[in-house]
Amino acid sequence: QVQLVESGGGSVQAGGSLRLACAASGYYSTSPRYCMGWFRQPQGKEREGVAVIRGDGITAYPESVQGRFTIDRDNSKATLYLQMDSLKPEDTAMYYCAAGWISSALGGSCPTNREKYTIWGQGTQVTVAS
Repeated sequence: QVQLVESGGGSVQAGGSLRLACAASGYYSTSPRYCMGWFRQPQGKEREGVAVIRGDGITAYPESVQGRFTIDRDNSKATLYLQMDSLKPEDTAMYYCAAGWISSALGGSCPTNREKYTIWGQGTQVTVAS
């Protein structure tokens, strides 16, 4: 059974940094069709992708976090990370790790829409105070 377990959330002042981790167990792949990503869901809003990475390391970010968030993975530890810098109050949300086999990723990068991902962690809360 595939499991994703997030950690590293917490409270921080605006302008601060946090590093989230997602430990995968049961299955892990470095195939370019295997996508992993970070998504967030502010209270009362839709879940949105903030960083995704292909098994071979190709990344993609939405404009809202470009230059502030960095996704990377340690294949030896089967762990995904999200480094978040210059945090803003609007980054406050529950952050989720996700994974899935997505053939369309071969065309360039993994998608950031949540519907393509089939495996999800339980989430970790990030709160940014102004």
